[in-house]
Amino acid sequence: MDLILDIFNYTLTAILIGICGAWIFLIKSMLESFRLTPYLDKFENTSKTNPKVSIILPARNEEEFIEKCLDSLVKQNYENYEIIVVDDSSEDKTGEIISEYAKKYPKIIPVSASPKPDGWMGKNWACMEGYKKATGELLLFTDADTKHAENVITLAVTHLNSFGLDALSAIPKMLTFDFWTNITLPMISTFLHTRFSALNVNNPEKKTGYFFGSFFILKKTTYQEVGTHEGVKQEIIEDGALGKKVKEAGYKMKMVRGEHLIEAIWARDKGTLWNALKRLMVPLYLQSGKIAIGIFFAIVFLLFIPFPIFTISSIFPIESISAKILCIASAIASILIYIGAIIEVKIGLKLKLAYAIFAPVGSLVVVLGFLSGLLQAKRTSAVTWRGRSYSMKDHSQSSISV
Repeated sequence: MDLILDIFNYTLTAILIGICGAWIFLIKSMLESFRLTPYLDKFENTSKTNPKVSIILPARNEEEFIEKCLDSLVKQNYENYEIIVVDDSSEDKTGEIISEYAKKYPKIIPVSASPKPDGWMGKNWACMEGYKKATGELLLFTDADTKHAENVITLAVTHLNSFGLDALSAIPKMLTFDFWTNITLPMISTFLHTRFSALNVNNPEKKTGYFFGSFFILKKTTYQEVGTHEGVKQEIIEDGALGKKVKEAGYKMKMVRGEHLIEAIWARDKGTLWNALKRLMVPLYLQSGKIAIGIFFAIVFLLFIPFPIFTISSIFPIESISAKILCIASAIASILIYIGAIIEVKIGLKLKLAYAIFAPVGSLVVVLGFLSGLLQAKRTSAVTWRGRSYSMKDHSQSSISV
């Protein structure tokens, strides 16, 4: 019996050592990402043109946020632009608000989206409807719950032109409103600094390409040549899929930091948080169920398992050498997870340090949300977005590569 227990303990210890190594790599990647990712407003301006920008703003049931977004857009110091606001069959006062703003500001072009065709995700269709009205050489896609600094279009256009880019996306400051989002978002964000790092997006040798849906600008010709939103009409994470197509097509794209210029909302409450977590796992499962399940278990061990192992080994101490080694390994792994959470909370998301204390709870929420996504990927209501439910049974996904 003692031999079996020792084998079990040493096996867990070996796994925990691997977890420690993974977190050392994660923390290193996080620090490099924060230090080396370029800023939207820090560059030598060599731009000599002011092409027309068509801002495409899809909105469905956004009465709570859209006014702040429109207020920030109509006050831009860039002259040559239009704001195409698409009411995507809203069931609240969104349409009325858009109409009122259109009467006051000639730059606003109101669009009522026609009924969503089968096979389209709602936001993707609304973006396509907006594009049909666009007259600009550049297209800027943003969300109705995003707020922009008054010089952000000027910066985006001059940055794009100065570096000869085809597409540019900016990382926004993520606003959070509730306790559960505050403790969960840091645990998810730690992974954005590895494979999905802006440094990889900006490296032409890497295949990584994606956009932040809250702010990306690209040439209309580039958008057309990669297939517009019609080419990603079934994608749950359409911004990621579109960015991936731009990178794979060989266009020059760049991701920059814009947290001090752009504010966006990742999840508004517990319900949208839960759907956001599911939304991250469903595309993986639809590409490859086996690989998605493997990734899920890897996340379980990376984010959560060290905490219960350390707790149990501390409460019920066993005098064997293998148990003591296991306790030490789980303690180190737990500390590394906390370090990652603290870095993300303070440097990345700029939240109160107290939220990092709840890293184990935040990790558990992430794990349960991902599990829910796996279990519902093939059901009729796998994904919910702004009051619509989508079955993903026949939808291929490529926004996140396995």
